[in-house]
Amino acid sequence: MTGLKIIATGGALPSRVVTNDDLSKIVDTSDEWIYPRTGIHSRYFCGENESTTDLAIKAASQALERANIDKEQIGCVVVATLSAEFACPSTACLIQEALGLPTDIAALDINAACTGFIYGTEVARGFLSANGKKYALVIGVEKLSKILDMTDRTTCVLFGDGAGAAVYEADDTMYYSIQGACGAKDILVPGINEADGKSYVSMNGKNVFKFAVSAIPRVINGIFEKSEKTMDDVDWVVCHQANSRIIDHVVKKYKAPTEKFYKNMDRFGNTSAASVPLALNELCESGKVKSGDSVMLVGFGGGLTEAGVLLSYAPKA
Repeated sequence: MTGLKIIATGGALPSRVVTNDDLSKIVDTSDEWIYPRTGIHSRYFCGENESTTDLAIKAASQALERANIDKEQIGCVVVATLSAEFACPSTACLIQEALGLPTDIAALDINAACTGFIYGTEVARGFLSANGKKYALVIGVEKLSKILDMTDRTTCVLFGDGAGAAVYEADDTMYYSIQGACGAKDILVPGINEADGKSYVSMNGKNVFKFAVSAIPRVINGIFEKSEKTMDDVDWVVCHQANSRIIDHVVKKYKAPTEKFYKNMDRFGNTSAASVPLALNELCESGKVKSGDSVMLVGFGGGLTEAGVLLSYAPKA
């Protein structure tokens, strides 16, 4: 089967920065309470006129510009989100129209919560394998601020808005992936409540933490079994940015260098499907990642879902 390699990334953030001190003015909390437990100091929330679609288009546009390819070569558009602006049309179709992408390609949204971008990567690989095209555009985007109960300090302090995107090229070099799911309602975003027209995120934090610290090693070990590689063979690991303590636990388990595991939840919070691509984009923008480096992406989240992929970073010259 055809694999994928990363040739470009992009990101987009809304205009409003919300610090822990800002939240302390509307709910009983503080930076001293939030940061030690989560590693989060601040996050971004959309302003009144900023939408999920706006963020997705900005991130996708940046990734396509950096890819330096003819957009007619894009073979599919996959958007991972649980907070789409519309149930229909899909965010992916809105991106296809806005960016003038080919009309003879698949464009769809998927929802695997925080694992969505990695699920989307595998979905895109399948499309390229089937249609023989060379490039795929995958976006993770969320506007979680619209579904947060700002009186619930167990959830409103955790999440943020944003978008990240990647352009992948079909490639027969290193590519290994793994996916999993175990149905559980520890993270719940109900359908729209007909009584008040609102729906809020709820979460059993303790159960999710327990799931995460077992899911990440399960995914990493699964990829190592498939690839016959070890942590020493991986240059960079980008995990879902839910909680700094979760990633620290994994670093300790593998006795890995801390700097190998990229973290940015201190400034972005948990952006669900946007989390992994936003962190990947920042890592690539930092200049630390070199062409040919191996990158492992690891996700876990609502569903419950888990997934990982090991592939190469090979930007166009």
